[in-house]
Amino acid sequence: MGSGGSLGVALLCWVLAEAASYSPWAFPQRDLGVLRVRGDSSWSRPRVPSFSQPSPWAWVDVSQLQAAAPLHPVAVQCQEAQMVVTVHRDLFGTGRLVRAADLTLGSGACLPVAQSTAESTVTFVAGLHECGSTLQITPDSLIYKTSLSYKPSPSGNLVIVRTNAAVVPIECHYPRKSNVSSNAVWPTWAPFRSTLSVEERLMFSLRLMNDDWSTERLSNGFQLGESLHLQADVASGGHVPLRLFVDDCVATLSPDRSSSPRYALIDLSGCLVDGRSDDTTSAFISPRPRQETLQFVVDAFKFAGDDRNLIYITCHLKVSPADQAPNPLNKACSFNKASSL
Repeated sequence: MGSGGSLGVALLCWVLAEAASYSPWAFPQRDLGVLRVRGDSSWSRPRVPSFSQPSPWAWVDVSQLQAAAPLHPVAVQCQEAQMVVTVHRDLFGTGRLVRAADLTLGSGACLPVAQSTAESTVTFVAGLHECGSTLQITPDSLIYKTSLSYKPSPSGNLVIVRTNAAVVPIECHYPRKSNVSSNAVWPTWAPFRSTLSVEERLMFSLRLMNDDWSTERLSNGFQLGESLHLQADVASGGHVPLRLFVDDCVATLSPDRSSSPRYALIDLSGCLVDGRSDDTTSAFISPRPRQETLQFVVDAFKFAGDDRNLIYITCHLKVSPADQAPNPLNKACSFNKASSL
């Protein structure tokens, strides 16, 4: 640091392709993918169909069930934002119906939402991000994975059960209409932009602003005792309304956000932890000017015992649907010194 206490700030940001928890495909309701598969072991690995049709499709592995009857016990519909799983209670094709309460979906153990006595079926309906499902991104598809679990509970005699437990892996494949990119970003004196493309383009930015927030700051130089006015934005284009969050920000002496020394400005999924210090006024600006913008102020600082006069601030930006209430993973919280919270 120079004797005058001046320093320069370089801003970087990165975005996580799957941070937005909305459905980006906008498939019409008629484009439902339904696939019922046999119970032989040849289906233990997925078969990839031609992607000439843009419809989502399902893959189900029922090899564990070893069904004796020709009935396909599990059917899956991959819809725009949810999957519908219909299970015949004659799960093993033996004529003995399993109890609906012994069937759950996903690691979240979601229960059926409907039951048909006439057809001896139960139905699960779950959002693509619900019930503990996981997302795999391939060059061709977004693949949501979950599983149907059958865990027989003792009936009558509490010591024994008469059927085996079983797990049925389920996948919903959604052909990608364009690329998702989260490439590494190196510092530049031009305002940083990172893009996330699905059907439309999401444009993220992180900028230094003037003290009145009216325009972008032309200089990245500061004196100790001054404040950095930081503004994060996302341009959502034709997407559903979005709310922007800063998941974390870290200050380092090099572009590598994992280098040492490092200092966390924002952590814990959106808390401006720098504001906990007694000698700082760092905080988010409330209310927001709009849902797609988040502003915060950080008091200028330097790393103790280091004479370098350039600090890199790297932030992780993400979005959620604007109509989704903030939650422990999507929030913007400042430290209240009066209440120590």
